[in-house]
Amino acid sequence: MRKIRKDDLVKVITGKDKDKQGKVLHVDTKKGKILVEGCNMVTKHSKPNVANPQGGIIQKEAFLDISNVMLVVDGKATRVGFTVKDGKKVRVAKATGKVID
Repeated sequence: MRKIRKDDLVKVITGKDKDKQGKVLHVDTKKGKILVEGCNMVTKHSKPNVANPQGGIIQKEAFLDISNVMLVVDGKATRVGFTVKDGKKVRVAKATGKVID
């Protein structure tokens, strides 16, 4: 069970994009990395290919460490806990006690 999942809204809490919010695009559980929309943008030099026939310099998101983001619930960054409801393990916002999913 993961604390942060794809399509969650998260807030970056450290680094060059501190206080930015974005949607989670991808979670790499083995490496503990996360891809957040519009955060940690890097410049890549791309050769011409089928998707980009011109090639050139492109901006894209790079992975962040999962410890550098916090889940946003009701506009407030919060830690995540777990509890059992109706025989299912569910995520709970520590700040409000609200069930997330």
